[in-house]
Amino acid sequence: MHRPTLRLLLLIPAAGPLSGCVSDTMWNGSRLKPLAGSPVYPGGSPVFANQSSARPPVPDTVARGQAQTDLPLYAGREQRPGRPLTTTFPFPITRQVVDRGQERFNIYCSPCHGRTGDGNGMIVQRGFPQPPSYYLPRLRQAPVGHFFDVITNGYGVMYSFNDKVKPEDRWAIAAYIRVLQATRPVGVTTGQVRVQHALSTTPTGDMSPSAARTRTGTAP
Repeated sequence: MHRPTLRLLLLIPAAGPLSGCVSDTMWNGSRLKPLAGSPVYPGGSPVFANQSSARPPVPDTVARGQAQTDLPLYAGREQRPGRPLTTTFPFPITRQVVDRGQERFNIYCSPCHGRTGDGNGMIVQRGFPQPPSYYLPRLRQAPVGHFFDVITNGYGVMYSFNDKVKPEDRWAIAAYIRVLQATRPVGVTTGQVRVQHALSTTPTGDMSPSAARTRTGTAP
């Protein structure tokens, strides 16, 4: 017997079981969708009275490892009646925390708020509504929980970053905002800050306006 013929005869028995894998009966076979009614027990499920194939989660169910009971840390609010915005950080603020906050701020916040927090970020310069400057008196005096709350829930045209920035990083950003506010005295403008920075970083002996413009990136 020729080899091709032998191979064909050996494949024929395997074709039967394989044909069942692509039949319409199996492809469209009955199945229960999550929380759908069950036709198996037309007179009522022996387990669930409404014949449902599954049960919805119990109200207020918390997934394992997701019990966020620390209100100041996860909500930015005090654990007392009224739940006001907290005025203190929920953990010590170190240099590492501030550095982390600066990194996250530059990634998520600076496109709108600008690197210096004056509300003149790159997309604002291209027509997006301008956010308020962090140096306004009301934001200097705002409780630190305000910044955490805005990052978490959004405010005005700003959408929530709850799904992008974890709680610890939101606090790090809030700490960095406080640093920005502390480095600019009340009444000092963004332009003055840039000039002061340019003068402080200009090599000794080169204090000309052109050197300052080079440092700040301003036009002549």
